Amino acid sequence: MDFETLIGGNAIFLALAAFVILCIFLGVRIVPQSQKHVVERFGRLRAVLGPGLNFVVPFLDRIAHKVSILERQLPNASQDAITADNVLVKVETSVFYRITEPEKTVYRIRDVDGAIATTVAGIVRSEIGKLELDQVQSNRADLIAKVREQVAVMVDDWGIEVTRAEILDVNLDEATRAAMLQQLNAERARRAQVTEAEGKKRAVELNAEAELYAAEQQAKARRILADAEAYSTGVIAQAIRENGLEAAQYQVALKQVEALSEVARGDGKQTILMPAQALEAFGNAFQMLKGRG
Repeated sequence: MDFETLIGGNAIFLALAAFVILCIFLGVRIVPQSQKHVVERFGRLRAVLGPGLNFVVPFLDRIAHKVSILERQLPNASQDAITADNVLVKVETSVFYRITEPEKTVYRIRDVDGAIATTVAGIVRSEIGKLELDQVQSNRADLIAKVREQVAVMVDDWGIEVTRAEILDVNLDEATRAAMLQQLNAERARRAQVTEAEGKKRAVELNAEAELYAAEQQAKARRILADAEAYSTGVIAQAIRENGLEAAQYQVALKQVEALSEVARGDGKQTILMPAQALEAFGNAFQMLKGRG
């Protein structure tokens, strides 16, 4: 039996084996981790194959679309917008997205990048139109959050997830920029004047507080002296009540001697005139003090 006879007798089995091998080859699909495959049967959506080993029906199912699920970045776009106070600004945006449901993306939208860019531009113009220029500059984080939220809602029907939507820059024309610079300089000058006025006001307040504190301290000192004098007077009065007139005469004699001592501390050039009664009073004072001693 030669080779041709062997092949002729087993041709049917060989053809069947080849068909089985071909069916296995066509029926097994290995999908990369970064992709999803959309399977159609007779032009209709049959299934979405995820990463890994998958099986399809040979000759009936076909891989219609191979969709990357990696995150993508749209080219930075720049569009004009008008704020609520009628200022023309040029806004630069950047969007990152990824496809999560390929069956929606391939059957509901043709140009994904163009659709997302148009949606973002419209939402940015709408949101900026609600704000004044100062609010656009100062509340950019809130503006970005609102844009991202609305973009996510709009593209949800396309099976797309917007991971980032950023407003990179808000540019002004030269005339508006010059006007804003002039306004900024005027505001700085006003703040400097206010700060200077507040400093002067604070200085006056501190000075007034210092004078009030000094007056309060003087009043306290006077009150203490008055209390001390009143106490001294009370003690003298008590001594007079207890010892009679002699105690009062003793205090008067003591004051006279103290006065004479002060006069004696002079430089010797002064001239003092005293009546005779004063000399007699001083003599009595010395005698009383001597008796006390």
